[in-house]
Amino acid sequence: MVNSAARIARMLMVMMFFAGLALDIAVPAVVLSAMALATWLVRNWAPPQEWRGRAA
Repeated sequence: MVNSAARIARMLMVMMFFAGLALDIAVPAVVLSAMALATWLVRNWAPPQEWRGRAA
């Protein structure tokens, strides 16, 4: 009984470790993708600027 409980506990610890590794990769990837999308939107959908008057 102790051996099976230890085996289950060890398996849960390993599963949590690898799930954490997946989140360490996925969360920054989502953030960087959102930042790239925001930059693309600002560059491509910004209204054109019309300058009036003389140059400085």
